[in-house]
Amino acid sequence: MSPISAPSEAVKRSGLRPVACVAFAVLAACGGKAEQAAPPPPEVSVVTLKTQAVPLTTELPGRTTAYRVAEVRPQVGGVVLKRLFTEGGEVKAGQPLYQIDPATYQASYESAKAALARAEAQAQSARTLAERYEGLVAANAVSKQSYDDAVAANLSAQADVASARAALETARINLVYTKVLAPISGRIGRSSVTEGALVTAGQTTALATIQQLDPIYVDVTQPATMLLRLQREFASGQLKKVGEQQAEVKLKLEDGSAYEHAGKLQFAEVTVDPSSGSVTLRAVFPNPEGLLLPGMFVHEQIQEGIDETALLVPQQAVTRDQRGDATALVVNAESKVEPRVLQTRRTVGDQWLVTGGVKAGERVIVEGVQKVRPGAVVKAVEQGAAPAAAPQTGAR
Repeated sequence: MSPISAPSEAVKRSGLRPVACVAFAVLAACGGKAEQAAPPPPEVSVVTLKTQAVPLTTELPGRTTAYRVAEVRPQVGGVVLKRLFTEGGEVKAGQPLYQIDPATYQASYESAKAALARAEAQAQSARTLAERYEGLVAANAVSKQSYDDAVAANLSAQADVASARAALETARINLVYTKVLAPISGRIGRSSVTEGALVTAGQTTALATIQQLDPIYVDVTQPATMLLRLQREFASGQLKKVGEQQAEVKLKLEDGSAYEHAGKLQFAEVTVDPSSGSVTLRAVFPNPEGLLLPGMFVHEQIQEGIDETALLVPQQAVTRDQRGDATALVVNAESKVEPRVLQTRRTVGDQWLVTGGVKAGERVIVEGVQKVRPGAVVKAVEQGAAPAAAPQTGAR
C-alpha cells in the first residue's frame, strides 16, 4: 500500500462516524414517537351510585270480575210477547225485561178470586149457624151434637177461606211473573230469545245475563308466600290503609295507562288452592265510567312503602354469571375495572334495587362493558355528561 493511500482510508473511516451517529439519532427519535403513540385507555360510560327515597310497589297480573252476576230465567212458562230492554244497556233492579203471555194466568187469578169469594160466603153462613146454636144449646133447644157439628163446620169453612186466599195469592204471583223483572241493577247482555219464543219455568238456558260493574272485582293469583308478606307489611303499617283490614291498591290497564280510581285490597276474600299452593287476592275498584269490563287483563299495583336509602343500579349494567349471580363492573379510584357480585332485591322500573356488592359513591359501568376486562385501566365518563370539546388543529 502506498503512503498516499493510508490517509484516504483513515479519512473514509472517520467519515463513517458522523453517518452512524445520525442514523442512531434517527432511530432514537423514531422509538420516542412509538412510545408516544401508545393507544389511550378505553372510554366507558358510568353511573355514580347514590342513595335515594324509592317507593316500593308490587305489581300483580290479574283479571277483572263482575261484582254481581244474575242470570235471568222465567218463573212461569208461556210465549214471550215482548222484549222490554236494549241489549248491552243499563237496567235497574225491578225493571221489566220480558212480557210473557198473561192470558191463562189472568184467568187462573180470576178463578181463584171467585173461589175465595165462595169460600168466604160459606164461612159466613157457617159462622152465623154456630153463633145461633150457641144460644140454643144453652136453652136445650138443640142437641149438643148439633152444636158441635155447627162449630166444626164453621172451622172448616174458615180453613177453606184460608186455602182459597193462598190459591189467589199463588195465582197473583204467577200473573206477576209473566213480567220477567231484573233481579239486580247493572249492564245486561244479549238476549237468548226473541218475541214468539216459548219459555218454561226453571229452564236451564238463561234469557239474559245482568252484571253489576260498579264497583268491580280484580282477582290476582300469587304464591301463598306473597300473601304472607303482604299481611306482615299490612300489620306493620307499611301498606297504606284505607279501611278496616283493607289496603290501598292501584291499577294499570293492558295498554299501559294508569286507572284513575284507587281500589281496596280485601284479604278476607282469599282462597288457597291446595294443589298449587297459590292464593287469589281480590281487590274492589270503583268503576263509575264503566271503563273496566269483566275478563280484562290488568296489573294491580300495591304500594308497600318507601325505602329512604335505596341504592339503584341500571339493569343494563347488570349481567348474570354461570351460577346465575348478578354481577357488574365498577371503576375504582385508580380508574381500574373491578368485578362485583350484587345482591339484588327487586326491580324498580328499569333498575335493580341492590342490597349488597356495591355502595353509594362507586361508579358502575353501563356502556362499554364489552371492550374492557377486570384490572384494565379505563377512562370513566359519567352517563349523560356533555362530551369533551375536540382539540382544534391548524397550520402553524
